[in-house]
Amino acid sequence: MTTRPVPAWADRLPFYYGWVVIAIAFITMAIGVNARTAFSLLYPPILEEFGWSRGVTAAAFSLGFFASAAYAPLIGTMMDRWGPRFVISVSAVSVAVGLALTTVIAEPWQLYATLGVLVVGGSLGMAYTGHGSFVPRWFERKRGLAVGIAFSGVGLGAMAMFPWMQALIDGGGWRTACWSVALLVLVVVLPLNMLFQRQDPAELGLRPDGDVAPAPAPAGQAPAVPANVVDRAWVATEWTLARAMRTARFWWLAGGFISGMFTWYLVMVHQTQFLIDIGVSRERAAMALGVVPLFGVIGQIGFGHLSDRIGREWGWTIGCLGFVICYGTLLLMKSHTGMPLLALMVISQGVLGYAMTPNYGSIPAEIFQGSHYGSIFGWLSVSTAVGASAGPWIGGVIYDETGSYDMAFALGLVAAVLSSACIWMASPRKVRSVAGRIGRG
Repeated sequence: MTTRPVPAWADRLPFYYGWVVIAIAFITMAIGVNARTAFSLLYPPILEEFGWSRGVTAAAFSLGFFASAAYAPLIGTMMDRWGPRFVISVSAVSVAVGLALTTVIAEPWQLYATLGVLVVGGSLGMAYTGHGSFVPRWFERKRGLAVGIAFSGVGLGAMAMFPWMQALIDGGGWRTACWSVALLVLVVVLPLNMLFQRQDPAELGLRPDGDVAPAPAPAGQAPAVPANVVDRAWVATEWTLARAMRTARFWWLAGGFISGMFTWYLVMVHQTQFLIDIGVSRERAAMALGVVPLFGVIGQIGFGHLSDRIGREWGWTIGCLGFVICYGTLLLMKSHTGMPLLALMVISQGVLGYAMTPNYGSIPAEIFQGSHYGSIFGWLSVSTAVGASAGPWIGGVIYDETGSYDMAFALGLVAAVLSSACIWMASPRKVRSVAGRIGRG
């Protein structure tokens, strides 16, 4: 019997495993993030059925992100200790159980506990926080591109899931949609991550970008400093959580994430109902919600790659600019409803606004990467959860008090400008240069 030669691709599998990690993350986020984002589709029929105020109902989404603020540090610590297979699996079960229990609610507090705490809060492990805790470890030279591809699963998933969910809501009711998404999470996300996901390239004897670990430096010779390092003393520091929290950079990042997620989630939760209020059909409003993340695929991959060339601060600023244009357009649409402005709102929010996401995963890694990065990123994600929870709640309260979203949307616009300023103050470019800036000073 002759022995079949080992295929060349098999010898290279460890090198390619970083892209396997990205592919699994792409699928997981396509389903997991949109399981919570679908709140915007469930919001109108729940309002219609129960007759609760918009502020009371939208508070479920906000409470979920308040729960995320408590979960985030725990997720970071668990990620450092047990890795994504454990963390993402627990998250998937939480979301599936929460969606199933949402179908039997009768009081607002039950909505808060199920769709809020278990679904929105529980999704954190398979959303941006969970993946941001380990995906950036797999890449350095192409970090922005890789994180952008992983996170772009949200956009393609939304384009597939939201029309499907809206059809389920129209045909069988919102409870049917909840059961269907719960099953999808259990059948796809849970086994895929339990079997194949990995936390760190070191598990395969690799370095970021699939490189083979270098030979040890000769005795008496200092290890070579990577070409992208700008601040050697900063990079040489072993960044624990306590040490990171004593730096101004940590708090500038926190400020940038609070204000950035405030502006992001305020519009995401309220835009469908706003569009319906000004006369846009439910079908077109639902399609707009789904098309935004689809355009976001362009923003995440394109501007993630661009941030590897021009720098993380510019990438984040492009995202903030997208939301400035988005909010300005929404304010105009009250008196100039039409497809051109609706298209501008969708494109600016998607193509430009989604430039935030690959940089959200990359910026903290440029500054604090190391063995404790998961814990540091987890605590930074508390600020993300605070901003994401405050945006929808404040937007709902402002509407209930004034009968208009004008003040809320103006506040979201200001928050976007503030977020950009905070990231520039954090200055990741002064710690590590992106690949495209090496040698340019």
